[in-house]
Amino acid sequence: MINKCLFPAAGYGTRFLPATKATPKEMLPILTKPLIQYGVEEAVRAGINTMAIVSGRGKRAIEDHFDISYELEHQIKGGSKETLLDEIRGLISNCTFSYTRQLEIRGLGHAILTGETLIGKESFAIILADDLCHNENKGVLEQMIEVYERYQCSVVAIEEIPMEQTHKYGVIAGKLVDGTDDTYRITDMVEKPDPKDAPSNLAIIGRYILTPDIFDILRETKAGKGGEIQITDALMTQAKEGRVIAYKFKGKRFDCGSVDGFVEATNWFYDKLK
Repeated sequence: MINKCLFPAAGYGTRFLPATKATPKEMLPILTKPLIQYGVEEAVRAGINTMAIVSGRGKRAIEDHFDISYELEHQIKGGSKETLLDEIRGLISNCTFSYTRQLEIRGLGHAILTGETLIGKESFAIILADDLCHNENKGVLEQMIEVYERYQCSVVAIEEIPMEQTHKYGVIAGKLVDGTDDTYRITDMVEKPDPKDAPSNLAIIGRYILTPDIFDILRETKAGKGGEIQITDALMTQAKEGRVIAYKFKGKRFDCGSVDGFVEATNWFYDKLK
């Protein structure tokens, strides 16, 4: 069973300045709901109710969002707007939220390692809130847990991207397994390669299931470009032993870490309301 989901949420969100100067990028709303709430709801759909959030300076709004606001509740009690808090009330009631701070921003690998104190020695999921994923029938994380249960090793979500965009992603090479057309055993991973150096157009997006040995591996992983510890480097240690599966998920994904993707997601979810 996967019981915990880690949310790395300490980044500065510089692509959305000045909006993110005092507001965490994870709290930017798609319609009336912040990005991180979409991620928590996806985890809950997958059967997870323990949320571990790696936070940082200026991120207090995330903790306040997943807490009861007694004054607000009192003000809207009995009115037409009371039901607007039903979803977040349900999450607060049914989930446990724990937090730790990443004192310096040194890459996704470092953020995951910072979360070790909240995870312990068990396999766990990771959601990057600015990758907003949607599937009406079965969420992406729920799909990945089924893959994990089958192979009992780390799993990363992938999607096909245009080759000219490989410099934005970790890109994998792998072999299809068990006669599937969507599940690969990874043989190579390259972080943000130039298109001419990319091993494929299969890019890792912000959904992972990792086995607990990843923490020991991350401790031994040397910082790469920009002094950052890359999760792809750590995963390659597992991949060399055949212990990383890439899964081409079913659903739609929006890159809400970019302005274009954020606007696309807003328009798409708005159109769904019509």
